Amino acid sequence: MKYVSDIEAVKNISSGQRIFVHGAAATPIALLKALFKRKDALKHVEIVSITTLGEGIFSQSDIGDSFFINSLFVSQNVRSIVNSKHGNYIPVFLSEIPLLFKRNILPIDVALLQVSPPDKHGFCSLGTSVDIVRSAIANAKFVIAQVNKYMPRTLGDGIISVSNINLLVEAHDALPEVNYGSEMDDESLAIGKHIASLIEDGSTLQMGIGAIPNAVLTCLTNHKDLGVHTEMFSDGVMPLVASGVINNKYKVKHRGKIVTGFVVGSRKLYDFVDDNPMVAFLDIDYVNDTSVIRKNPKVVAINSAIEVDLTGQVCSDSIGTYQFSGVGGQMDFIRGAALSEGGKPVIALKSTTKNGSSKIVPFLKAGADVVTTRAHVHYVVTEYGIANLFGKNLEQRARALQKIAHPKHHEDLDKEILKRFGC
Repeated sequence: MKYVSDIEAVKNISSGQRIFVHGAAATPIALLKALFKRKDALKHVEIVSITTLGEGIFSQSDIGDSFFINSLFVSQNVRSIVNSKHGNYIPVFLSEIPLLFKRNILPIDVALLQVSPPDKHGFCSLGTSVDIVRSAIANAKFVIAQVNKYMPRTLGDGIISVSNINLLVEAHDALPEVNYGSEMDDESLAIGKHIASLIEDGSTLQMGIGAIPNAVLTCLTNHKDLGVHTEMFSDGVMPLVASGVINNKYKVKHRGKIVTGFVVGSRKLYDFVDDNPMVAFLDIDYVNDTSVIRKNPKVVAINSAIEVDLTGQVCSDSIGTYQFSGVGGQMDFIRGAALSEGGKPVIALKSTTKNGSSKIVPFLKAGADVVTTRAHVHYVVTEYGIANLFGKNLEQRARALQKIAHPKHHEDLDKEILKRFGC
């Protein structure tokens, strides 16, 4: 076992290198803190990752000219940096990120991981996040892993031998926790009830991150025989597993198992997935492959948006030119659900922003990104109802979306519709 201190381990990182960082709840906080302590000795080190968790790890003062954040999915703790001269964003489907490493488009010099302790056979687990990590490990020139007793041992594609790791660092940090239930309000719950009405018994679910997907799950207690095939899930799944609502009985792919790429939630969730044969953590290029998704029955994909225009174009990752999050797996699952027999792709959003502006808009903000095209969109849901846009022309779409906008914006939207389409 090649154990060294965190400071000793990060001495293997040199100026000008590209560093991959394990993401979400598996963010290797001890290794990152040690790396940033070397900022005076390093220049132009590029850090690539998807969502990372951990407050105060990334700061403008630490980054400076020593590091550059090249984000594959922008999380809250790097958002200000990515929107500055010290960072940027790579638009890419989550399912295709492994190709960036495999094809040497983003060559990885050093991969920083967080893993469970090695078992008696010398195998660790990637724990809460398998997603894009195996491709990064396979294509990195050097691999450093933080070994953490609090990291669950999850089953699937995340089991790796210590022989594939160059250095191990023992650091037992509590994993970052996120309580999406605390974000649930009346609007989220209303949206959850609308979406639950679309979900049939025997459906296969994909949920994005946040209060709305969590609200949907709380509204499914009277459903039967649901399955889960998703890029991620959180605490809301556990009660439905305990009650037997989620049993994965009718899935075609991985029947009887929950399939995921990563999890984010509470310590209770991390304990739930620990050594749990019901949960398979698989490579994201497989989990998010539309040809795999579509084989399951009645796939309902639930994803969020920042704003939707009157033709159905969906912006999910930016506020104008300000990069807020990322493309992620939304398009992978929206398309996969649409191709599934009886599937329903759903875009869910509150009708207004916190300051009362409408999220159903005549035109997306200048510079806003279209993540899901109007041709891919079927269902759009707000707290005011469900708009099914599939097969509708542009004017019919606009009218359907106007009906689920906040009532105080109906008149303004009506004027825009009349201006564009006439009486």
